[in-house]
Amino acid sequence: MKRWGSMILVASLVVSLLAGCGSANGNAGGPEGNKGKATQLSFWTFNELHAVFMDEAVQAWNEQNKDQQIELKSEVYPYDEMHNKLLIALQSGTGAPDLADIEISKFANYLKGSTPPLVALNDIVDPVKENLIMSRLENYAKDGNYFGIDYHVGATVMYYNTEILGRAGVDIDEIVTWQDYVEAGKKVVAATGVPMTTTEVTEHWSYFPLISQRGSDFFNEEGNVILDNEANVETLQFLYDCMYTDSIAVAAPGGFHHSEEYWAFMNKGGAASLMMPMWYMGRFVSYMPDLEGKIAIRPLPVWEEGGNRSAGMGGTGTVVTVQSKSQDLAKAFLASAKLSREGSINTWTLLGFDPIRWDVWDDPAMSASNEFTEYFGDGIFEMLLEVKDELSPTSITDLFPEAVSLVQRNVVFKVLKEQSQTAAEALKEAADELRAK
Repeated sequence: MKRWGSMILVASLVVSLLAGCGSANGNAGGPEGNKGKATQLSFWTFNELHAVFMDEAVQAWNEQNKDQQIELKSEVYPYDEMHNKLLIALQSGTGAPDLADIEISKFANYLKGSTPPLVALNDIVDPVKENLIMSRLENYAKDGNYFGIDYHVGATVMYYNTEILGRAGVDIDEIVTWQDYVEAGKKVVAATGVPMTTTEVTEHWSYFPLISQRGSDFFNEEGNVILDNEANVETLQFLYDCMYTDSIAVAAPGGFHHSEEYWAFMNKGGAASLMMPMWYMGRFVSYMPDLEGKIAIRPLPVWEEGGNRSAGMGGTGTVVTVQSKSQDLAKAFLASAKLSREGSINTWTLLGFDPIRWDVWDDPAMSASNEFTEYFGDGIFEMLLEVKDELSPTSITDLFPEAVSLVQRNVVFKVLKEQSQTAAEALKEAADELRAK
């Protein structure tokens, strides 16, 4: 794809970053010392699409920087293997790539200690921070330094099947609060026999966005465990009630929203709506083709008047490791790929993600016809502009990976699947385990 224009906004940043490259700081690839010779950068990821995106970004970079050519060696590993391999390499001090993807639930593992083995990225973030959804950068920050650049905002939205809701006489634009949503769900079930939604019972995407939307989290800003606070208990009870009291929700086939059973279920009109982040659009397009033209995207219902209508969920921070011998070049390339206007637009046109640079959301390129607009229709980013300031950051602590695991394998499973514990019991048990760490 050749939709990359000139990268004017990052040109001065790139020049300033590369001007100091050279033997003085051990970073190869300065403008005078590398003319006509490509500098090889290595990149590790666990997502094939991310590798494709970065390979496209290299092509754009090389077109714009004739004297600073890059040869990117991308390697895609299974999720756990890549994270383990990277952590071992960073801890041992050898074998790490120049750039790597780290998924948000694993990121805290790489920030432990007083000096993380990652390069601070403030000098590429600060020049454009007023145009970024900074809550997404905070997910990868420590002591005032930013260590990762995300691919997307991950704004959580509601995907409505307008065909099913239409049969029940439900107008999705009249669903404002979660109570409205429950009442609409009762109408859908009564009129069609189809559940209003599905709930994950082995993952956290049905639970975590809801507590974030309420301004809560697993940890507070000081890093203290708040997993079992009142808001979190009430939210988990809400999901339980949707399934077993109001009977508008069912457990997701396969246990979560990324199983083949689930995609087949939804493709046949299995449920009338689904709450997931924007990045889930690609799953609809790839795995639920029969729903094309039937799915409308709207903000989340609110818990109370004036409350947040979304939550930033998921994410993958691309990092530069301290083992890179071309740190400045790697940072400049990362700025071009993910923080420039052109790079941000391509996270949408190539990946179907909502870019972290919000000032491109109203760019004509974002509303141009592509496979996503053909599937969902227009106006997606106009809606996101309305809620861009309603996304709470996530408190990423050293224990965050363990908290996510506990919620997945114990809390939601025991409460929503087995019904063997109450919401309060399961959350207190998990919180106490975290506090004992």
